[in-house]
Amino acid sequence: MTIKNWPEEDRPREKLLSKGAQTLSDTELLAIFLRTGCAGKSAVDIARELIAKFGSLRPLLEANLNEFSSTPGLGPAKYAQLQAVLEIARRHLAESLNRDVTLNSSANVKRYLIAKLRHRRQEIFAALFLDTKHRLIAFEELFSGTINTAAVYPREIIIHALNHNAASVIFAHNHPSGSTLPSQSDFELTEQLMKVLKAIDINTLDHMVIGEGHVYSFAEHGKL
Repeated sequence: MTIKNWPEEDRPREKLLSKGAQTLSDTELLAIFLRTGCAGKSAVDIARELIAKFGSLRPLLEANLNEFSSTPGLGPAKYAQLQAVLEIARRHLAESLNRDVTLNSSANVKRYLIAKLRHRRQEIFAALFLDTKHRLIAFEELFSGTINTAAVYPREIIIHALNHNAASVIFAHNHPSGSTLPSQSDFELTEQLMKVLKAIDINTLDHMVIGEGHVYSFAEHGKL
């Protein structure tokens, strides 16, 4: 039976329009993205198989082109569409962050950093540069690889901060392992950067470690 023959209240698209996207399962949301099925399978059937194959929605969304295209009926066109949808979501979060008058609440910052860094397969050290009212000026990925005091260059951070005329900075880096527990190197690096930036009157507001859907905030744990 095709989706068109289902009761209207059970069809993913109609359900989304009548009850809202938040009421749909991962399978139903994915089926709307796929739009059509293939011989003998509805879009929901294929979506269900994809979720089972990858384990959950996140590994599917982070799959590379070859992994994604290994399922019959999926190829470069669908992969490009999916990447576009993900980038739209990231930019929406960025715009929401830009509209904040101040960043007194870290919830939106955490969501944005998770979207930007959680899926990365190597460590990325980044910074949010802020003005005197704690409004976002820019987000920049500064270093990649194993993040420690030897891999992060304070001089480069100073140059970027001065170029943006930043008054304060929030640092962030991801742990591809999924753990948010900071290492001793993370603590040492944060202390070093705080001292260097303080010498030129730039405040370090936080350092966030991005893990598997969670964030460790140095500020919230009293480590700054």
